[in-house]
Amino acid sequence: MTDRLGWRLSLLGLAMVMPVASGCIRRTMTINTAPQGARVILNDQDIGTSPVSIDFTWYGDYSVILEKEGYRTLQTNQFVATPWYQTPGIDFFTEVLWPFSVHDRREYTFEMEPAGEPISRDDLLKNAEQFRERAIFGED
Repeated sequence: MTDRLGWRLSLLGLAMVMPVASGCIRRTMTINTAPQGARVILNDQDIGTSPVSIDFTWYGDYSVILEKEGYRTLQTNQFVATPWYQTPGIDFFTEVLWPFSVHDRREYTFEMEPAGEPISRDDLLKNAEQFRERAIFGED
């Protein structure tokens, strides 16, 4: 009888200690641009000016939009790959049973292109007229 009670108390103590002793996963994504100082929009959310770091909760595809005065707006996607310790099955051990914290840091750098000379209104209208002519009458 006392063996059963001792066994149950041990399990109860273990169940109470497990959440305190378990580790956690922290995921941080840093977006950097060349040149720095671009406005960063991640998945339609303005997260700040580069370089900027943000915590993220899931792996996969992220939409990235970068804007800076004097540079072309860059619209791209960034795939964030799942590390081995976050694959289903193994993730239980790293998030619940592993007694240490894990910090997954991801850093991405994007090159921005300078904006070209702005096109004049007259040139834009001329190009549009030429395009319309080619579309209607075909190539000459």
